[in-house]
Amino acid sequence: MSNPLPLDGVRILAVEQYGAGPFGTMFLADQGADVIKIENPNMGGDFARDVGPYFFTPEDSEFFHAYNRNKKSVSLDLSGPESVEVFHNLVKSADAVASNLRGDVAGKLGLTYEALKGANPKIICAHLSAYGREGSRASWPGFDYLMQAEAGYFALTGEPDTPPTRFGLSVVDQMTGLALAYALLAGLTGARASGVGRDMDVSLFDIAMCNTAYPAIWYLNEGHVQERLPRSAHPSLTPCQLYTTKDGWIFLMCNKEKFWPALCEALGKQEWVGDARFARFKDRLEHRVLIQELLDGELEQKTTAEWLKLFAGRVPASPINGIADALENPFVAERAGIQTLTLEGHGDYRMLASPVLSGGSEVPANPAPKLGQHTEEVLSAIGYTADQLETLRKAKVI
Repeated sequence: MSNPLPLDGVRILAVEQYGAGPFGTMFLADQGADVIKIENPNMGGDFARDVGPYFFTPEDSEFFHAYNRNKKSVSLDLSGPESVEVFHNLVKSADAVASNLRGDVAGKLGLTYEALKGANPKIICAHLSAYGREGSRASWPGFDYLMQAEAGYFALTGEPDTPPTRFGLSVVDQMTGLALAYALLAGLTGARASGVGRDMDVSLFDIAMCNTAYPAIWYLNEGHVQERLPRSAHPSLTPCQLYTTKDGWIFLMCNKEKFWPALCEALGKQEWVGDARFARFKDRLEHRVLIQELLDGELEQKTTAEWLKLFAGRVPASPINGIADALENPFVAERAGIQTLTLEGHGDYRMLASPVLSGGSEVPANPAPKLGQHTEEVLSAIGYTADQLETLRKAKVI
């Protein structure tokens, strides 16, 4: 029998939409948290439900399913005064409220600790916004690619002398979603120790800036402005970039001193190990162009697959895969990286599995919920009668 999941018994009300917030709360749901999406029935719920171009059924966007596995959905229009009592009753049963809304909206909807502590003094209110809930941009809408542009990602991505280029995925959204999950759990840990909840905040902008990490500290202390380098090279470590093979490309990442001798041995070039020009990282950085020419010359003698077989476990190396090759990689199957879920009205579908392994516990595999699918179940469990639910429906509260 599977052990309980780490977050079994934790209830989270998620006032969320699109990708960033739902990505973070899905990690919590995967670990057993009872994540209840609060969706406005009068607005069609989370607008990600309508994001194409692919749908399992007319009501089931594949995009939406990518971010909402293992959750429940309660339809509740938070904009009306009649909904306040309903939401506060839900808060009494919850440990946290997670939201990802424009910075000024959480306060207007009463999703802050100040607004909810009367219902539950231990509640954690974890907020994800674009630019923060305070300051000159609190009312600004904001999205992933805008953050990449302003935080310098475009300037660091791609080849020199090409147009500024965004990162290929919504990396800021997803990093900030994980930061939301982290913030919520940090707040929850404190609340369980002290009996007092609080607001916890993350923003797309702050996380985008935070993740500039070492280029940021180099600029702030040395005035160094990191720029794009040919072949996606590392700023200071060599060899660490793309090299040509007989049939394409390979990425080598010899980011410890021990890997340079290992690479030379695998290539049959022991004489390079003792060459003073290549002795240490700083020496190899000075001769990066020469090393590129030498390695291209050797690596072009075999295919990428042949080199990967030779390097396996000795020299850090990777093929350059497209999405199809990445997902069909046998190692993904070995890691059980893809799971199969069953959706009523559609049948089986596949998606990437949770990357967090919880020893001895089986991660659930429930498809994303239909809009309002669990409204009656959840509200009945906290004391609402059938007559009360019907009254709420007629008033378009649920």
